Amino acid sequence: MVAPPSLQRGRRRWLNGDRIFRALATASALAIFVIAAIFLASLIIPAWPSVTRFGLRFLVGREWNPVTLQFGALPFIFGTMLVSLIALVIAFPIGLGAALVLAQPTRFNFVRAPLSFGVELLAGIPSVVIGLWALFVLAPLMRQVLEPFLSKTLGFLPLFQGPPSGASFLTAGIVLAIMVLPILVALSRDVIMAVPAELREASLALGATRTETIWQVVLPYARVGIAGATLLAIGRALGETIAVTMVIGNSAVITASLFSPGYTIPSVLANEFTEAVGALHQGALLELGLVLVLITLVVNVLARLLVWSFRRNEPVAA
Repeated sequence: MVAPPSLQRGRRRWLNGDRIFRALATASALAIFVIAAIFLASLIIPAWPSVTRFGLRFLVGREWNPVTLQFGALPFIFGTMLVSLIALVIAFPIGLGAALVLAQPTRFNFVRAPLSFGVELLAGIPSVVIGLWALFVLAPLMRQVLEPFLSKTLGFLPLFQGPPSGASFLTAGIVLAIMVLPILVALSRDVIMAVPAELREASLALGATRTETIWQVVLPYARVGIAGATLLAIGRALGETIAVTMVIGNSAVITASLFSPGYTIPSVLANEFTEAVGALHQGALLELGLVLVLITLVVNVLARLLVWSFRRNEPVAA
């Protein structure tokens, strides 16, 4: 049976609408790559004087002196990675524990609502406010209480040697740990909740306790997704600027002591870019920005690969 002409015209209009929508969606997706390419080009072109002047020496140089036009990025790379590592060591166990409480049925279900509210509240606090709190509350506490305590108890380790200062790698790491907790808790909770209920029920049916089920069934199944969530949180920490700048001390040094002031790539960009004079100084700062982009890109790619691996291993529902 042949459709009437009016219906055929309506179908053609719908097909044309589908083509237009598909073209717009494709153009929007391609625009992301165009924007990324423009962004990278806007960094590479002004940074080119520094790239051609220093080459790979820029990544391993330790001197940063705008007066003599000698620029090396190693202290800032070291500070960025060290502070992020401290944040990971502190935030991971706390975030994983909070995610387990939110995702697993336990006897402490009454804390779920307050804990969820606290995570959302922490995620909504501006970084500058956290930086002010760290500057006026956390830094004095670190200088007067925590760092002297660590020096007395663990002073035989190089990590905890040196005079307490309050403005240090350790203080900046604690601030970053506070700031990455919301994303770490939220992503880990979603990954743990994605573990099939059949696995939990089978473990309990075989006589395992809830604790044994969590440690031997839930966490092994979700370990890849949790690792991906952790890397995504660290990617967030790598670019934090204001809060870290307020409490890290802003000193371009490489040292084993966590009590020492330091510097990160975002901090030096925030402190020096408005005062940079000359193409070489500005180029060195923009090259630092490129290094930070590459570090963040590597971390995020690793996180995505882990998350995709987790999703690939999920059983398909019948």
